[in-house]
Amino acid sequence: MSDDTEAQRPKRRTQALGRRTVLRGAAIGAAAPLLSATTTAAGAATREPPAAGPASFRWLGTSGWRIDVDGRTVLFDPYITRFRTGLFDGGFTPGTKLRSDPGLVQEHVGRPEIVLVSHSHWDHIADVPHIAKSTGARVVGTETTFHLLVAFGVDPAQISVVKGGEVLDFGGITVEVVSSLHSRNKRHSYFAPGTLTAPPAKAPRTISDLPEGDTLAFQVTAGSGGPSAFLMGASDFSEGAVRGLNPDLAMVAVPSSAATFRYVPRLLRALGEPGVVVPVHWDNFERPLSEPPHRDPVMDLDGFVAQVHRESPASRIVVPDYRTTYGADMRAAGPAR
Repeated sequence: MSDDTEAQRPKRRTQALGRRTVLRGAAIGAAAPLLSATTTAAGAATREPPAAGPASFRWLGTSGWRIDVDGRTVLFDPYITRFRTGLFDGGFTPGTKLRSDPGLVQEHVGRPEIVLVSHSHWDHIADVPHIAKSTGARVVGTETTFHLLVAFGVDPAQISVVKGGEVLDFGGITVEVVSSLHSRNKRHSYFAPGTLTAPPAKAPRTISDLPEGDTLAFQVTAGSGGPSAFLMGASDFSEGAVRGLNPDLAMVAVPSSAATFRYVPRLLRALGEPGVVVPVHWDNFERPLSEPPHRDPVMDLDGFVAQVHRESPASRIVVPDYRTTYGADMRAAGPAR
């Protein structure tokens, strides 16, 4: 986000405190056990967490979140159906047909008012057409996301196209749109790049019909004083765009390679070393949300946690679970409903 937009950011108190890389070329082994739900740096002074406030957070797996603010629901990258593509058993099939399970989706998303989409790969957008058409929620995303959703039959008037730098006021919920980047595998490439400038002639049928279409991040702030949550859909970023955001919570995508130079220290420094860091996009997103999270063994979650501890020792790290609703300080507030 450019300097001239920084003054437009919502005022809030300062706390004292793909698969982003499909075709990654690495073997997939057995899932490792889940880390403890909450972990803090040994011997470090923990920053003051954000006030509990009216917001609650529920991880929907992958990079997805459900944020509830005073009875209003915001979704980010809600991928619920989690169908199999062979990605996690060594038999990845780009021709896998897209599908969405309406009953399962409804179980998890409620009646959202806003749906934020980081980019258009299937593990971020596959359930969005059904959610948009069945709930009337406003979808915020890139031009490519717009064209794909129109091809799926979503009303164009329901979709807000953004590029990064916008600060959107939804009457008590502020959404800052942040220009971002898609992560890359160890060969510095990724699955299905490309953008669309018009709807495809036919509705997409397979996962390979969904190009990335540029990538966004978002910062969602509840009320005038927070909490504020930075949401990523891929493990790369534009350093200039995130500098000065200073979120209370940072939902950070775990990288699957070292292709991005000093990813963790650069990101944490640019974000102002958030009080709470929540790793995301480290799970096997072809296993159902009814099960505990299974690690994607390509993702070094332990190494990521250790690196955050080292680079930002005052940050508290919360490794989320599907079955828990968290308060604004990311402490468990009860079972997911």
